[in-house]
Amino acid sequence: MTEQQIENHSGSAEQTEKPGWEREVMEKLVFAAVTEQRRTRRWGIFFKSLMFVYLFVILVIAVYPRFKSGMEDTGDGHTAVINIVGIIAEGEEANAESIIKGLRNAVKDKGTKGIILHINTPGGSPVQSADVYEEIMRTRKENPDIKIYAVVSDICASGGYYIASAADKIYVNQASIVGSIGVIMNGFGFVDTLKKFGIERRLLTSGTHKALMDPFSPINKSETEHMQSLLNQVHQQFIDAVRQGRGDRLKESPEIFSGLVWTGTQSVKLGLADGFGNDDSVAREVVGVEKRVDFTLQERLLDRLTGKLGASFGRGFSSFIQGMTLR
Repeated sequence: MTEQQIENHSGSAEQTEKPGWEREVMEKLVFAAVTEQRRTRRWGIFFKSLMFVYLFVILVIAVYPRFKSGMEDTGDGHTAVINIVGIIAEGEEANAESIIKGLRNAVKDKGTKGIILHINTPGGSPVQSADVYEEIMRTRKENPDIKIYAVVSDICASGGYYIASAADKIYVNQASIVGSIGVIMNGFGFVDTLKKFGIERRLLTSGTHKALMDPFSPINKSETEHMQSLLNQVHQQFIDAVRQGRGDRLKESPEIFSGLVWTGTQSVKLGLADGFGNDDSVAREVVGVEKRVDFTLQERLLDRLTGKLGASFGRGFSSFIQGMTLR
């Protein structure tokens, strides 16, 4: 060992044997622990703040459309717009509850000078359509100064036309598809398929007609007649509603209530519609107020994220038995 190494070794020994070195080590460890704790706390605050901002943004996105559409107009007023787009059914975006709430909010708004029902739907539930129809008729009676106009874009068929017929006037595009005043209930039969594959059908019920319209059982004449009578009743309700809503404007013929559809041009000639126009032209030229405010009720964020269990079950069951729809 050289003299230099001996000196260094001696110095290290002296430092190790220096009084209070344990305290210095402990202080350093404690200081390091405190520093790490502060760093962890700062990161925790950062992530909590980030989560708060994220939730706040989601809340704003969910609430802002409803807040915006509910604002009263302090100027010359506005034309309220309520969208009826897609299948009309409970659990869907176009459902009676949402449409009716939007309609009521529009009527309550002091700035509303007229209401446009923007319609683009192939139809859907007869119950949902009838509920909206009745609400429009009631609103027209209680608020005669606020006119309600149905404006069709691509298609206004079946349940969509059920609703439209309640409006003061219906405006279409020349190429719009309008009509389909009828009711449908469809399904499949797998009786021969079961026989072909040698499958035995085992069905137990505690009611003579509990397996009504079962696709794996032979057609039952009495059940078919019963279901046809139900369809006829719903169809007649549909026809009565259209007659009441359209009145003398409707040029009736055997085909009108047969389930056929027509172009917008044909629908005007048949009295199913009153003229041509879109949201912009109807607001500007018919209502007289070009400014439009959307009163379509936005789906709640919680419903959008979690879904509606009851509605989902209902849709699944309806799909299974191929329930009645206005088409």
